[in-house]
Amino acid sequence: MKKLFFLLFACGVGAGVAQSPVLAQDRIYRCGNEYTNNASVAKDRGCKVVEGGNVTVVQGTRPATGSGAKAASSPPSAPRVDANDQKARDADARAILQSELKKAQARLADVKQEYNNGSPQRNALDLRNTQKYMERTADLKAQLDRAEADVAGIQREIDRLPPVR
Repeated sequence: MKKLFFLLFACGVGAGVAQSPVLAQDRIYRCGNEYTNNASVAKDRGCKVVEGGNVTVVQGTRPATGSGAKAASSPPSAPRVDANDQKARDADARAILQSELKKAQARLADVKQEYNNGSPQRNALDLRNTQKYMERTADLKAQLDRAEADVAGIQREIDRLPPVR
């Protein structure tokens, strides 16, 4: 029992025990998008006191400032690739994308044929259940939109590749 009383007293739970000054926080001032707890700096800059709770400020990272460096450039420690190797990689990428484009165009043609401009061929189930036919038509329309988006996306990727020389 003595240990429990001592533990409660040490934690500050006991009656009449004052809060520890370690938990208190200095006044925080807001200066635009910056915060400070230095009263003299806040006074010089015309900052306002932040009231109503504690403030937690996490320092962010600052963007690297380079002289004309492009955002997509590789870091200086990245290994250099020989020009011929890069041309071979680009050619391989183009061949793969061309192959994928042909597959996507074939899929698009199949879905277009089955969709039949919004009037797909009715099968035995569709004749008995109009709702099923409407659901199948909507599904085909979604497949058509997806196939068109796939073809357009692959074409954009091909267009981003360097030209063949």
